[in-house]
Amino acid sequence: MTQLKFDAKVSASAQEALEPHVRPVYSTPAARRLFIGEFAALERMEPAPGSEKEPSVKVRIMSLELPNESQEGYVREALRFLHLQRTARGTLDDDGQLELAQDTLRLTGGQLAYLETARLRAGLGLWAAYARRVLHTSNLTVSEVLHEMKTVADGLGGVLSSARGDDGEG
Repeated sequence: MTQLKFDAKVSASAQEALEPHVRPVYSTPAARRLFIGEFAALERMEPAPGSEKEPSVKVRIMSLELPNESQEGYVREALRFLHLQRTARGTLDDDGQLELAQDTLRLTGGQLAYLETARLRAGLGLWAAYARRVLHTSNLTVSEVLHEMKTVADGLGGVLSSARGDDGEG
């Protein structure tokens, strides 16, 4: 696995955004600050074949912004949504309906848009994994491939139909 290493230097723009926060962070043990940032790759290390070292990439923080107290809730909400989208999981029940994992449901906070994003993400992930398994099955006949394609299409249609409340065709 490639290691990510942060360069100790930050860009002048990032340093400028950090300056008003240095003293308060220093003055408060275990202080935390929320930020939105961008980093850029500076250096890539690819060890020689047979070496025990792991590949790594060094990055530098190029820009960042820290929200004020009234903006912090919006940034936390964006973080929660991005985490939800990245980690949404679920399973298919006996009827082929998607059931979201409890951790995923908890992250939605009952918000419909988040719930739908998680459901669609989890459903697409399940059907993509199914299609990959079929893809790696050798010696399928044409009729078996068509059957598997129909299964995937029906499954994707089911994910869409529960999102729209219709039959999923269209």
